[in-house]
Amino acid sequence: VKVTPKQCPDLYAKLQIACTTLGVDMPDMYIQQNPIVNAFTTGVEKHVIVLHSGLLERLNDEETLAVISHEVGHIHAEHVLYLTAARLIEAITKGTMMVVPGSEIIKFLISAGISSALLAWARRAELSCDRAALLVTQDPHVIGRTMMQLGGGTMASKIDYDEFLEQGREFKKNYDQNKLDKFWADIINAGQTHPFPVWRVAEILEWVDSGQYADLMDK
Repeated sequence: VKVTPKQCPDLYAKLQIACTTLGVDMPDMYIQQNPIVNAFTTGVEKHVIVLHSGLLERLNDEETLAVISHEVGHIHAEHVLYLTAARLIEAITKGTMMVVPGSEIIKFLISAGISSALLAWARRAELSCDRAALLVTQDPHVIGRTMMQLGGGTMASKIDYDEFLEQGREFKKNYDQNKLDKFWADIINAGQTHPFPVWRVAEILEWVDSGQYADLMDK
């Protein structure tokens, strides 16, 4: 279902706010019937944002604005273009290795290394788009509550928000100061396109506490 001024006008208004704030041309946006709580951006020359119905059922208005702004952030940073190019390079490289003689173990390690690098880049891209969402919502706790909803799922109503924030801070502290904790966190998160929700909220809080967010807003 396409989002238009007459069809889901509340979502269209949120898209306008995000695009105006981030200086991005309005992309098309659609709602897809899907219980999985998710949203994504696709298209290189013509961008399209897709919101799952399960996401919209889970989030309130502020949280929905945060997600839409996050997706607009992907467009602003041209992440879809870069990811498409990277995936093409990955496919060509893997295809070439299949026909080139050599150790299968070495081929596997090279292939795994390429995939790991792409996933690491994708996770960093998600963190940068969380910052874009904060620039639009101008409230780190909107981002925090959104992460709590995404992380807790149907159990989110039973999660204490302050404790969730503390978990994020504790995670980041251990990650930065304890090499073993950092190792295991990286191992567990290695196959994922998104960082843990507590990781994401910790990064946002750290960005705010550093003063960089305030400096950017003052410009």
